[in-house]
Amino acid sequence: MIGRFFRRGGGDPAIPAALYGAIVAQARNPVLFSDIGIADTVDGRFESVVLHCVLLLRRFGRGDEEMRSTGQAVFDLFCTEMDRSLREMGVGDLAVPKRMRKIGEVFYGRSAAFDSALANEDADALAASLERNIPAAEGRQLAVAALASYMLASDAALASASKRELMKGEAPFADPAAFLQDGKDEGKQAAGEGD
Repeated sequence: MIGRFFRRGGGDPAIPAALYGAIVAQARNPVLFSDIGIADTVDGRFESVVLHCVLLLRRFGRGDEEMRSTGQAVFDLFCTEMDRSLREMGVGDLAVPKRMRKIGEVFYGRSAAFDSALANEDADALAASLERNIPAAEGRQLAVAALASYMLASDAALASASKRELMKGEAPFADPAAFLQDGKDEGKQAAGEGD
């Protein structure tokens, strides 16, 4: 259905579950929605999960075989949860595989775009990709500069985390509140509250 992001492997299933839980918890951080301006909708929440999943899997993909196997298990959990969510939303059994293929295309598309910008530490390219792909809250402009800075800082924090730390199921994402100045300024201008 969806091609494999990493090679398959065994390991303690509690670690991928903890890592996926960390992705989802960070993706639901209220600051991302209330201040940075991601739409608090099904699409917005999905894009936030994909964004954080890409960040974490980028780090695990650069690790050793054990880390790549763990990354694959996290990706598998992402797919399982997306399948479950579709069914909970009432998508019929026959339509689920088609929708999952679309989710896979979105994931790989975002992964390729974000990975290139992150690898080059290109905040402008990252901001442009975010502006194209992340839905903004109604009546707001997405604070793309703040979100791009947050992603770059998260990528750096994950890159500097040790294998031992990561394999405990810990994911040291940056604090999005640290990037709010840009986000608040952009949001106010979009809402007509600026000068």
